[in-house]
Order: sequence, then structure tokens, then C-alpha cells
Amino acid sequence: MGWANCCRYPRLWCVRPLEERIGYKFRNPLLLAEALTHPSVAHELQRQHFDNQRLEFLGDAILQLVVTEYLFRNFGAEAEGQLTKLRSRLVSRETLKTHAAALDLGRYLMMGRGEDASGGRERTSTLADAFEALIGAIYLDSDLETARKFILTQARPDLDQLAEEPVDINPKGHLQELLQSISPRSPVYQVVSQSGPEHAKTFVVKAVWEGIVLGEGTGRNKKQAETAAAIEAMQLKRWEKKKSD
Repeated sequence: MGWANCCRYPRLWCVRPLEERIGYKFRNPLLLAEALTHPSVAHELQRQHFDNQRLEFLGDAILQLVVTEYLFRNFGAEAEGQLTKLRSRLVSRETLKTHAAALDLGRYLMMGRGEDASGGRERTSTLADAFEALIGAIYLDSDLETARKFILTQARPDLDQLAEEPVDINPKGHLQELLQSISPRSPVYQVVSQSGPEHAKTFVVKAVWEGIVLGEGTGRNKKQAETAAAIEAMQLKRWEKKKSD
């Protein structure tokens, strides 16, 4: 489907506000269209159709490179293991969802009506994939330096925060310490769902303690999802009600 046929998807009639938000105007608008096309479009049309999965694959690699290079240059005193932890925080699905939401990326996505009706525009995996696809599209439409500038601009608040927080942060361990001050029981991490192809699976995990769902997280493996669930649990602090009983 060419850009001219996007009248089936009125959210894409004008993407100028999005280009203004990201600070980049596409020379080839079809690349932007591809980055904003969810795989559900092909399913709904019942015919072959491009989607953003290939660009997401490319964008993920560029994101990893840019973040890794930044950490290598700016955290020279940290060992490999610490740098890996920092990178995981910066490229987690929850973090990418936050970046996408800040750009209001969901409103510009082309997706099937069923996916739209089920809340697809707010889904973590959908927004994270679209953000990575956007990186891939910017790279193909320009160069690595432009893509790097975009990534570092979007990640600036998180990069600044790294200097203020301990490098060796362990959300799961910290959560367990907090809970053990109330009860000897430890939180349990349960897989809610897993989806996607083998090379790019998405896991959703919830942290449960004393029958309370403390938080839920998404990641490309169980460990990432568990970490995200622990982070949300510490933000929500649902155990405080139990502590006051």
C-alpha cells in the first residue's frame, strides 16, 4: 500500500506534527509510513503488506550501538557487567514505551481495527517496536549521526538520571529487601504471557507477594520482564496497605 492510499487510515493524513516532535523531516515519506504500520494491517486486509518489523529489527541494532558507545565513552570507570546493567535500563521495553508515549507515537500508527479496539495504541510492545522502527527509518533516510542525535535527545532525561542513581541498582533485590522487612515471604514472578517470533519474543511478567499483584513488566526475556515488574512494584508500593493492616 502506497502513502497515497493511507486514506483508509485517517490518523496518517498529517504526520507533520510528528516530524516536528522528533525534529526530523523525512525525504522519503514511505519509510515513515512503514515505521508506523503495525503487522495487524496485513491480517485485516488479508493480503501481503509491509509492516514495521524489519525496521524495528534494524532500529534495535542501531539503538544498542548508540547506547553502548555512549556508555563506553561516558562511564569509563565502570566494568563490563555494570555497563550491561545500565544499557538494559536504557533500552528496556518500558523505557522505549515511555519515549514513544512522549512523542504521542501511538496516535499515528496504522493498525487493524481489531488491534486498535483492543488497546493496541497503548500496548508496551507495540509502542516499543514503533519507536525502534522509527529509529531504523531515520537511519535509512539520513545517516547514523542523525539517528544517534535522535536517540540521545530522546534518552537525555534517562542519561542525566544515571549520574544521580547508583550504577549497581538491583530492582528485584531491593524489592525483596523491602518486603522482607514486613514478611519472611519473597515476591514471586509469574509469566502472564509471551508472544512474537522466536528472535523477538515479548514476555509479560507480574510480581506477586502475599496474594497482591505488586507490579507488571514487559521484556524481551523473562529476566528483563521481571526487572520491569519489580521497578513498577517499587513505584506503586502496594505493599504499604498490607504493612498498615
